[in-house]
Amino acid sequence: MAAPVRPVREVAGLRPADLGPDILASTEPLLLRGLVADWPVVQAARSSPQAAIAYLRRWYVDATVNAMLGAPEIDGRFFYNEALDGFNFQPMRLRLDAVLGELEKHLATPRAPAIYVGSTTIDGALPGFRRENDVDLGPRDPLASIWIGNRTRISAHYDLPDNLACIGAGHRRFTLFPPGQQHNLYVGPIDLTPAGQPISLVDFRQPDFARFPRFAEALEHAQVAEMAPGDAIFVPSMWWHHVEALDGFNVLVNYWWRQSPDWMDTPNNALMHALMTVRDLPPSQRAAWAELFRHYVFEADADTAAHIPEAARGLLAPLDDNASRMVRAQLIRRLNR
Repeated sequence: MAAPVRPVREVAGLRPADLGPDILASTEPLLLRGLVADWPVVQAARSSPQAAIAYLRRWYVDATVNAMLGAPEIDGRFFYNEALDGFNFQPMRLRLDAVLGELEKHLATPRAPAIYVGSTTIDGALPGFRRENDVDLGPRDPLASIWIGNRTRISAHYDLPDNLACIGAGHRRFTLFPPGQQHNLYVGPIDLTPAGQPISLVDFRQPDFARFPRFAEALEHAQVAEMAPGDAIFVPSMWWHHVEALDGFNVLVNYWWRQSPDWMDTPNNALMHALMTVRDLPPSQRAAWAELFRHYVFEADADTAAHIPEAARGLLAPLDDNASRMVRAQLIRRLNR
């Protein structure tokens, strides 16, 4: 892949206590150099991969985790099979200490099997770890997860929540694209995915520009962050990001949270329902629905329902938890007809 020329904007000298809305509500990615440099897991990793593995074992009790195992031939790229009707790796449920043992065994293996433990709740897998390695995000109630593996590549995808990702061990490269680049990223199926989110079909290490010519345009919008232990990156909601773990042992800790009330459903459900009900309408009807969505959803403001008495606005009034429950109940009844 031609290296993106634009680096992610870097902010140095911050400590977790310094994180305010200017960082955690940014609409652009931010590389927070050295944010968690004081974490004990980072200090252990700077000593050696073996020391980092030993540190994680301190907190292990008896947890099993979801792991992905791939043959050396996949070169760390967890992806589809040739037909895109399955995957090139084997999902397994394993004891975390066994995974750590395999990673340690293959530290010096030139072409090691690809080993990856994705998005695992820290408090369940390594209880107590966060007492020494954590970021206080104030009033936010994030999901704190850990990611462990060797040299792996995770295809470009987006996440709905905002994301603060902290490097505990190893080096990583994030390549990011703003929302709206899906046309140029050649996104695969949305109902069969390696890990839950739709992914780009482009191999970033060896892009096939004959098959994916618009990827060259995506690279014009790309930003890259080269990260070492102790660094962190803020990835705003819906930004596409491709993640490469570059060493034989890597640990990432991330925090996900949403800038919306807990009662709000995921927009992914609305997308799935729109595919079922809107996409295949005749073009003129689809255009009419696009205008309705624009009016009631994407460009809705205080004037949208201003002509209706406030007590009669129903769904057009600001929603809350109770109103959301009523809407959900109505949808369930209609979907089950």
